[in-house]
Amino acid sequence: MPREIISLNTRQTKVLTGIVTDQSGTPLPGVSVTEKGTNSAASTDANGRYSITLQSDTAILIFSSVGYSALEVSSAGKQTLDVLLQSDAANLDEVVVIGYQSIRKKDLTGAASVVSVRNTEAKVARSLPEALQGQSSGLVVRNSGGPGQGAVVNIRGLSTLYGNASPLYVIDGMLSDPNVTINTNDIESIQVLKDASAAAIYGARSANGVIIITTKKGKTGPMQVNASARYSVTNLPKMYDMMNGSEYVAMNSQAYQNAGYTPQASVANYDGTDVNWADELFRTGGIQDYNVSIAGGGETSKYYMSGSYFKDVGTMIERKFDRAAFRINTEGSRGRVRVGENILISSSYGQSPFSGGAFGGNPFYDAFNMLPIIPIRGQEFISEANPGGWGIGSNNARTYSRNQIAQAYITNSSYNYVKIMGNLYGEVDVLDWLTYRLNAGLETSFDKNTALRGKGIWYWNQIDPPTRIDEERSQFLSYLFEHTLNFNKTIDKHQINGVVGYTQQTIGRTGIGAGKTNLLASADEYFTTINSATGESIASGSRGRNFIDSWLGRLNYTYDDRYLATFTFRSDKDSRFGKDYRNGFFPSGALAWRLSNEDFYNVSWMPDFKLRGSYGVLGAVNLSNYQYVGFVNQAPRAVFGSGMQETQVGGAQVTLVDPNLRWEEKATLNLGFDAALFNSQLTLSVDAFRAVTSDVLLFLPIPGYLGSVGSPGLMTNIGSIENKGLEFELGYRPNSTREDGFRWDISGNLSFIRNKVLSLGNLGIDPITGLPRNYIQSGNTRTQVGRSIGEYYLILTDGLFQNQAEIDAHRAQAGIAKPGDVRYVNLLDRGTDNDITPDDRTYAGSPWPVFTSGVTWNAYYKNFTFNMQLYGVVGTKLYNDLRRDFDGMGYSNYRRGIVPWTAENPTDFPRLGVSYTSNTAGDPSVDQGIISNVRGDTDRWLENGSYLRLSNVQLGYNMPQRILKHLHIPSLQVYVSGQNLFTLTNYTGLDPDVVGANANLEPGVDVGAWPPNRIFSFGISLGL
Repeated sequence: MPREIISLNTRQTKVLTGIVTDQSGTPLPGVSVTEKGTNSAASTDANGRYSITLQSDTAILIFSSVGYSALEVSSAGKQTLDVLLQSDAANLDEVVVIGYQSIRKKDLTGAASVVSVRNTEAKVARSLPEALQGQSSGLVVRNSGGPGQGAVVNIRGLSTLYGNASPLYVIDGMLSDPNVTINTNDIESIQVLKDASAAAIYGARSANGVIIITTKKGKTGPMQVNASARYSVTNLPKMYDMMNGSEYVAMNSQAYQNAGYTPQASVANYDGTDVNWADELFRTGGIQDYNVSIAGGGETSKYYMSGSYFKDVGTMIERKFDRAAFRINTEGSRGRVRVGENILISSSYGQSPFSGGAFGGNPFYDAFNMLPIIPIRGQEFISEANPGGWGIGSNNARTYSRNQIAQAYITNSSYNYVKIMGNLYGEVDVLDWLTYRLNAGLETSFDKNTALRGKGIWYWNQIDPPTRIDEERSQFLSYLFEHTLNFNKTIDKHQINGVVGYTQQTIGRTGIGAGKTNLLASADEYFTTINSATGESIASGSRGRNFIDSWLGRLNYTYDDRYLATFTFRSDKDSRFGKDYRNGFFPSGALAWRLSNEDFYNVSWMPDFKLRGSYGVLGAVNLSNYQYVGFVNQAPRAVFGSGMQETQVGGAQVTLVDPNLRWEEKATLNLGFDAALFNSQLTLSVDAFRAVTSDVLLFLPIPGYLGSVGSPGLMTNIGSIENKGLEFELGYRPNSTREDGFRWDISGNLSFIRNKVLSLGNLGIDPITGLPRNYIQSGNTRTQVGRSIGEYYLILTDGLFQNQAEIDAHRAQAGIAKPGDVRYVNLLDRGTDNDITPDDRTYAGSPWPVFTSGVTWNAYYKNFTFNMQLYGVVGTKLYNDLRRDFDGMGYSNYRRGIVPWTAENPTDFPRLGVSYTSNTAGDPSVDQGIISNVRGDTDRWLENGSYLRLSNVQLGYNMPQRILKHLHIPSLQVYVSGQNLFTLTNYTGLDPDVVGANANLEPGVDVGAWPPNRIFSFGISLGL
């Protein structure tokens, strides 16, 4: 029987496994894995793992997922292959939120920036605004390091003088504030809307820009559990170097000798006391940040839940903040219907000593001002007013600095805010291209504030009031109802989408307060309930609310993906204005042209290029409730009749108001372009803008007898301000990956912004010139028509007088000056001695920078990740009020290293003396030259505030899968980071990131705000 020969044509196959993660080491579910050129495919599971059967030993695998750059990797010689996908922020098909709808990034016609959440999560921040510094062009953030303190944020300059200049924040559709009560780890995406086309949909509240925040949502797949923990050590990066006890004694003795005064007794009989008050007050702080989240879902329902705890022990004693938060976001769908909710519950607690006003002082002045020869406390200081024996100033040691350690033990203030915020929504697809959405938002906060003052005093000649307890409870309530219709229709080459809707919001707060003096005590403990006190009772109450009704709409039109147009309107009605001025209309329009899609366009190295322009009107509500209503005080009494026996109840108007108060309106023109170059590895956006705000609210000066008692004047809409600038955003992400796995990307932004006052209305007559006054004076700054807001208006210095001949030649200070005194520029030469007066002031610099810039660099090598962020400010001037106080030659310690002028050693520091009058009989007259040297209205205290800061560095390591498999953990990353590691600057203050004495009119005056801390962190994050 013949043998049957059978020919077999077989192919060798192999199974390849691995895990796919993102840059942070988090496993990515749902990633598509395909073998190039074949039908072999697989996808990752909830833990990011995949298994694929390959048709070739040298197969090329393609890994792809929405929101990530596709990656091609060879499988040659590998049994397992772990890959890391990079977030594709440059992807033009990325969807961005612009208010009431989402569109493709490539279809944007307005100026909007997308902020990488990975960059904000790399920073330790109590609130989101802190982490935004350097992350977007046109966005200026000034930070603070105090526990529970927020940041000052401006978008595209300052467009108001007395109102709120902060942007509007929208969190999951709810108009709210992402302050320290919000957990920043729950944030999924951040968009910054800057021009009228992007922001006009929010109408009357969009003039300062809009920041849209979307929190994390569940994803289809098995449940994912992620947990993280981070511990940080914090400290102040810089201290003023002040003299110790012996150095102070030597300097102060010489100062008194130069002035002809008898030395202070504590100096003449120095006992060796040496207290470093800064070391006693400041400390190493710590931050703990713990988070756990659960997410998952199926085709019809998704969920995301998280819990967090954040604790900040401040770098100053008795200051702390902590927050516990819980979030649940869910969504379910059935057919054409979707419902969902986003809910946050948080409880925040903060504690600090009593602060505010002249009684509290400022710890950043007092810590360095306080004399080192005064003990913190001692038996010799015990008195009825000072039972704790705290060291304070006296005739023997003259200082009015506060003993901040005493204040921390005698007083305490605390707050507890319990917040509930979120929204419920339902959507129905009425047609395939038409969707109705109902959104109901709520934010309520139950607030409690308590202040306790115990027995004792903490500065020289302080009045000793009775002990006291005060408690205030209030509730904030904001609820929002929105009805919107979203449509999206494509007809041939025409694409039309947009939204129309109606919204209604009510915002109110009610409060009640009570207090009582004379606390009872047992041993060293006070009874802190109000009823346990035995003295005078105090009660207060408040209530206020406002309503906003709005109609809105936006129409986006695209033809053939080449020509784009956007038209937006919003009509707002706000109860905070008089009845005839409550309605405002805020329209905008934008056009864009994608040249790269034209047939004539043939620029291979720039595959995408789009021109765009927009114009529109935005609004700002800078009024509180009922400011259009005048108030009458019904307390006055008048006596009439013969014999002056009849008392009548009278009335007096104490607030004069303008019933025509209305919106501040900001008209904005924006021109820009977006480009992708070199195979889309390089992206570039450039914007030029000009914005003019009209009807700016100002206070007109009027006499008090007309009805403005206790008021700076009559508030009315008469000002006008211009802001213009140029913005650049640049990103570079190489497509190629080196064989060793090293990858990197870099992004940066650059902003040039100028502001100018165009009009201030009629502010009366200038007493110096006799002409109409066209400026507002605030401290040492002046806001004048034709110039920037808050420029320094000071007497100019011109070195020091070296001899009497120079004084005689100068003449203006001949009546008071001596060699070694400051020489001032005599602008209004009256030809007489001692005629340097405030009239000699002139403009000496601006607090606004020439430009700001931020740079972020990310790198990935095997299992290592790296993030570095830089931030720079160039061209700003700062007024160092702390240095003015320290160098005031009065009741303060001295800075170490100063070398006062002498004839034998002529330095650039004025001669040493005493700038206050002694009470000792027979002392000579006060040295007016010394007093003139330390006057505050001069540019002696003005400094260059430019700086470059390494704001963050983070190095992470993702544990290899071969280790994690044994631990049965999908992912594990450990990292270390440093924040504010160094700052290159010539500013001599604690930090050039100055919040300002007045955020609007005095933004560059350093009055001892808490500077940003230096932070060293260690963290761990894992998937379970």
